[in-house]
Amino acid sequence: MADKSDIGWTDATWQIITGCSVDTPGCKLCYAMDLAGTRLKNHPSRVGLTRVVNGKHVWTGEVRFNDGWLQQPLQWKKPRLIFVAAHGDLFHPNVKDEWLDQIFATMNLAHWHTFQILTKRSERMRQYLCSDTTPGRQWAQIGAIAGKAKLADKEIVTASNRLDRPLPNVHVGVSCEDQKRANLRVPDLLATPAAKRFVSAEPLLGPIDFATPGWLKPPLVKVEPHPVYIDQIITGGESGRGQRRPRPVHVEAFRSIRDQCERYPTAFFHKQNGSWLHTSHMKYIGGLPGGCEVHTWPDGTHSFLIGTKAAGNLLDGVVHEGRI
Repeated sequence: MADKSDIGWTDATWQIITGCSVDTPGCKLCYAMDLAGTRLKNHPSRVGLTRVVNGKHVWTGEVRFNDGWLQQPLQWKKPRLIFVAAHGDLFHPNVKDEWLDQIFATMNLAHWHTFQILTKRSERMRQYLCSDTTPGRQWAQIGAIAGKAKLADKEIVTASNRLDRPLPNVHVGVSCEDQKRANLRVPDLLATPAAKRFVSAEPLLGPIDFATPGWLKPPLVKVEPHPVYIDQIITGGESGRGQRRPRPVHVEAFRSIRDQCERYPTAFFHKQNGSWLHTSHMKYIGGLPGGCEVHTWPDGTHSFLIGTKAAGNLLDGVVHEGRI
């Protein structure tokens, strides 16, 4: 649990689940996987969650329910945006339903916070949140959790009234690094009951069309009652160094998503450019560092490997921090 976070689109992190497994290409340079095998390798919440493969730290597939941290959101009285399981995946197949029931019961009781859930396992998320048995299982956990937190009885009654609908303080999202993964995960996201829905296109590895499939809200067009669309898209390039060599993405992939969000009213948050920066953006950083690697694109333009901090978060000279 960290009451402050360097992740621009959230305020804090709740590491209630740690550990994961490599799923798709976007997992290759997972920062949480690297931390679990290096700086945090001796922390009780990370011990044994990675192994060394070809000189790199890789998830073992084991996940850990850090139930000693279950009460922490209830102890934070100041409202926060809280990224749930930032160093894991809440809907990993090895996460037990009973763990999820306790986590969602806690989020229900901590109604003054807004919780952000991001997953690559979109099908499991949809199945869990659409199940008719889920509210009853969550209800079975609320009394014990509220008792430990010494919450008033009225808080338990209020929580019970929120069980038959999407929790208003929980936003759900999916990670999509390319069009293939978007095609697999976004339909599940839109079929999941939620107060708000978002997509994290980070690390973005190629262009993604969100508009043509009808995933974004049409501008100035009368739509059917209770339409469901993506509320926010977050973009970012891949970061890394040394053996964790990041892959470049053409700046036009970022621009395309930005433009889609402008045309189809959707919050757009550009977190960072990654470790590579396109030629067209060099003017925003005051020049090109010497000796950096160069990637040449088919259109004849170039990107330069200058590091995440140097590349920054400006997209065509503008900071984009659209929120929901």
